[in-house]
Amino acid sequence: MWRSLKLLLIRPGELTREYLDGRRRRYVLPLRLYLTISLIALLLLRVLTVVDIAGAEAAQAGKPPRVVKISVGFGEAELREGVFSCTNLPAWVCERLKRRLDIEPKLILREISQFVERSLANVGAAMFVLLPGFALWLRLVYRNRGLNYTEHLVFALHVHAFWFVMLGLMLVDWMWLTALAGAAVPLYTLLAMRRVYAGRWWPRLLRAGAVSVLYGLTMVPTLMALFAWVVLF
Repeated sequence: MWRSLKLLLIRPGELTREYLDGRRRRYVLPLRLYLTISLIALLLLRVLTVVDIAGAEAAQAGKPPRVVKISVGFGEAELREGVFSCTNLPAWVCERLKRRLDIEPKLILREISQFVERSLANVGAAMFVLLPGFALWLRLVYRNRGLNYTEHLVFALHVHAFWFVMLGLMLVDWMWLTALAGAAVPLYTLLAMRRVYAGRWWPRLLRAGAVSVLYGLTMVPTLMALFAWVVLF
């Protein structure tokens, strides 16, 4: 595990290249490496996620909490002293959240906690669904490289494993580390593409941009569907 992790972190794309060149026995299988790292990162995310509820003691005593906030991306729903507000979220989502927060004070803490738990529990599943899509876009963009879908999937697993490592670093409450980890994601991905797929810089940048756009178009509806599932059910 440590040999695979070291190569994954310090030499972008090299672990994939080793696997594709047949030197596999000395390294952890791509799927196992991805699952191990993603589970640890999601566990940290689950443990370190704090629901912002001012007045929790009041809610436990049967009185409405002063402030309850739910942040989802750029959107936010807030219940402040009994007055509900919702910004940058679809109207139907706001209405559903309003109904879920307009309950007995003692149930609000449980409702919010369950909402967060369900969201985090489904993030891993959502990413596992997105992975094959990422590999599919790679196959489309790099169709002239002579690699089959499984080989693109190996690269996708390794890149996503690195992303989850960076997610773990972002959870540390140090601004500089969060910024560094955020900047490392696109830079690492570009360097990994260079090692695995080769090619000149400008065409590589265009291909990386195309994959990013296509992946984003896949990710947005997937995460929206996840959020809708959590809110509605």
